[in-house]
Amino acid sequence: MSMIFVGGSREIFELPEPAITRIGAIAAAEHGVLIGDAPGADAEAQGLLAGYGYEHVGVFHAGKEPRNNLGDWAAYHVPAPEGAEGYWVHAAKDGEMARRADFGMMVWDGASPGTAVNVFRLAIANKPCVIYDLARGSMATTYNVEDWCAMLRHVDPDIRRQAEARMTPDERLALPG
Repeated sequence: MSMIFVGGSREIFELPEPAITRIGAIAAAEHGVLIGDAPGADAEAQGLLAGYGYEHVGVFHAGKEPRNNLGDWAAYHVPAPEGAEGYWVHAAKDGEMARRADFGMMVWDGASPGTAVNVFRLAIANKPCVIYDLARGSMATTYNVEDWCAMLRHVDPDIRRQAEARMTPDERLALPG
């Protein structure tokens, strides 16, 4: 059973039809799903999987309890480092999902630096990630850091700067010179 890291932007409250179809195919193939507990794309994908009655899902969360666990699945607490605030509260959780995953599937609004960093985490490990880019109305697959850089060529340079600011020092080392 392959493990798929499913996620996306918190500003997405309706999944595109191709992503819905892909999530259905993931469930039909009985792959494991690793998913966060955020509102937006995470909760939308959770709702879809719960509607299927799909069981092979693990919900990762940084807080004491998941913010969303719509299928009452196994929950995996990945605590934030002491004193972490903002994005850094969820960085360890997101990194753990990328580490455990064999593949990724992200629904991106074309602006979320957090989603871009999650794609980067998969790219560092040469794990394929299918990205549904709602801003461009396109779908692409990244396989490595070069593909990630190509994904960001079409966005405002500030988005890449924000994504890089959310990377750990070790992750930044994987960026091309």
